[in-house]
Amino acid sequence: MEQEEREPEPDRPATARDIRRWRRYLADERAEANVYRDLARRRSGEEREILLALADAEGRHEEHWRHLLGDQVGAPLRGAIRTRFLGFLARRFGSVFVLALAQRAEARSPYDGDADATDTMAADERIHEEVVRGLAARGRHRLAGTFRAAVFGINDGLVSNLALVLGIGATGVPAATILFTGIAGLLAGALSMGAGEYVSVRSQRELLEASTPNPASRSVLSHLDLAANELTLVYRAQGMSPEKAEIHAREVLRTVAIATGPVEVKKTGGLSPAVDEHEAIGTGIGAATSSFCFFASGAILPVLPYLFGLDGITAVIVAAALVGLALLATGAIVGLLSGGPPWRRAIRQLIIGFGAAGVTYLLGLLFGTSIA
Repeated sequence: MEQEEREPEPDRPATARDIRRWRRYLADERAEANVYRDLARRRSGEEREILLALADAEGRHEEHWRHLLGDQVGAPLRGAIRTRFLGFLARRFGSVFVLALAQRAEARSPYDGDADATDTMAADERIHEEVVRGLAARGRHRLAGTFRAAVFGINDGLVSNLALVLGIGATGVPAATILFTGIAGLLAGALSMGAGEYVSVRSQRELLEASTPNPASRSVLSHLDLAANELTLVYRAQGMSPEKAEIHAREVLRTVAIATGPVEVKKTGGLSPAVDEHEAIGTGIGAATSSFCFFASGAILPVLPYLFGLDGITAVIVAAALVGLALLATGAIVGLLSGGPPWRRAIRQLIIGFGAAGVTYLLGLLFGTSIA
């Protein structure tokens, strides 16, 4: 049950500055409650209930500031720009990115150092951060594999092809040579990424198939010799002691009549319907196609200036600018999803990418001078 706490009365007359601050808090609480309601409209089940409960909690905070303001509530103010922007994203998208932004917003609560906010309100905001973190973690888990492949594929394409284009360009070869080199690098890298991903996923699926119990095993359980009880060997092979394996095997044999689905022997000694992990891993063709497209989408950017007829230092600057913007974008997205500062991750991504390309460019200048 939530802790009850009386609304505190100000121990001093409210100043004009207090009134302005309380009104701003009131507007922000109202805006945050709307964000959670907008997110709840795009959810169902437990997640929807949790988001609506967060909106109700923000509503209680709103009532606190209404109580302090009394008849000085005044006309409704608009919430902070970042909160309104968050609301816009929640109405249009409602994705894990919005939850990640909401998590950061909850972490910036000003109530810890404000004497006019109750201890319960400050505690609520801390807990809200953890609640939103949990909801965002669900979304991160759902897209972890795809997102990881997308980010790494795009970044590999951006950095490797920019380094290739700049390195070749620095040797002084014609623009046409740089263009065809960039296209060759795009195709070679994308095909390599696709082939590698295909082999990786196929290997995972084959390993999973080799480790998955035979579905036919369940059909013979009722025919096992109860005295010999060879089912104990299965559990002993999974690491259980002989005594525990014996006890658990007899329990399984007693309940096999009501068990359903293919047998799945767990390391903890369980017997349950098998979960299809093949679907979670995906198919080799699908993974290969995704990796090919992700890499190609990044690798095409450094080539674009040469495709449109630019050459020399102009093409280098345009290619670097395009790749720099893309690196900033992917870095910021990674920062948002990981719960870290997006701009810090974006700058780090930019420095690493430009550092690799810069080294290749300098080597190209060196080789070009040596050849000349």
